[in-house]
Amino acid sequence: MSHNNIVITGTGAYIPTVCTPNSNFEDREFYNPDRSRIDSEGSIVIEKFKNITGISERRYVEKDLTTSQIAAIAAQKAIEDAGADPESIDQLIVAHNFGDVKSGSVQGDVLPCLASKVKHLIGLKNPKCVAYDILFGCPGWLQGSIQASAFIRAGEAKKVLVIGAETLSRVVDPNDRDSMIYSDGAGATLLEMRQEEQPRGFLSSGARSFTNDEAFLIYWGAGNKPGADPNVGYLKMHGRKIYEFALREVPKAMNQCLEASGHSVDKLKKIFIHQANEKMDDAIVKRFYKLNGLPMPDGIMPMSIGKLGNSSVATIPTLYNMVRKGEMNGHHVQSGDLVLFASVGAGMHINAAAYLL
Repeated sequence: MSHNNIVITGTGAYIPTVCTPNSNFEDREFYNPDRSRIDSEGSIVIEKFKNITGISERRYVEKDLTTSQIAAIAAQKAIEDAGADPESIDQLIVAHNFGDVKSGSVQGDVLPCLASKVKHLIGLKNPKCVAYDILFGCPGWLQGSIQASAFIRAGEAKKVLVIGAETLSRVVDPNDRDSMIYSDGAGATLLEMRQEEQPRGFLSSGARSFTNDEAFLIYWGAGNKPGADPNVGYLKMHGRKIYEFALREVPKAMNQCLEASGHSVDKLKKIFIHQANEKMDDAIVKRFYKLNGLPMPDGIMPMSIGKLGNSSVATIPTLYNMVRKGEMNGHHVQSGDLVLFASVGAGMHINAAAYLL
């Protein structure tokens, strides 16, 4: 029996070269959302931050690069990794949140869309390759992959390039402690239809959008420092409420997705979860296993946030690329492994997908 499998045939990533350790923030003035100053010494603020997030350093893009440019670099690597002809790609999807933001600015440029810019930058000329963006918060790359799978299953496409790219370092309030979480990066995957005897690839997926009060847990707001220009906005979040929301909803979505795949939780080899916050991710995966009456296995969850920070839509494809190519000590995947992708972010959106290598 032949199966129409949707598989990832190539991956690529761009990890910025500017490494910014926590020590760079020791002399920074931080303020609360109510604009009261945080009087603790910088070293104490940073130590508490590291204990919660697991982040010791993060990566920022070089001043002369933009989101679309690093997306193009990751895309080119994924195409080369797959050994594909770029002109055979039917769709090019770029997931991001703020468009191209030049160094020194907080203004985003989304015209033309980033996907069109990426298509131009990699020299893809076929007009039948439709290039478009999606805005879905941090789960954007995974949602793009879910969407690509749907188009392929419907016969509307055979090859789809999905990219997650962001330069969050350019849209954060320097006087907000949360600014230390965010980073920059890009990850790309090429999805293709393959007719094979055994089922593999994307087996199941699911997404949820919570748009009551949850919609504003991550938002665009004025700076924390007294006297900040109210007309200049930055990326903001309600951290504690996000933690509670994610812990309540993400494990359920992961469980429902895995059940739909027809596989049991004990078959999972890896869980690639959005690198939002080390403590939160650990709690989510533990809760997921608790729903199944099992303890969280050792080594199930690769983590890159400690060194790379939270690059939003880029975290999962970058992490998967690193593990797939043997670039993360202690973590490997091979043919026949069942993995679970999961993410949560601005919207608030949640999604998950089960994938069999």
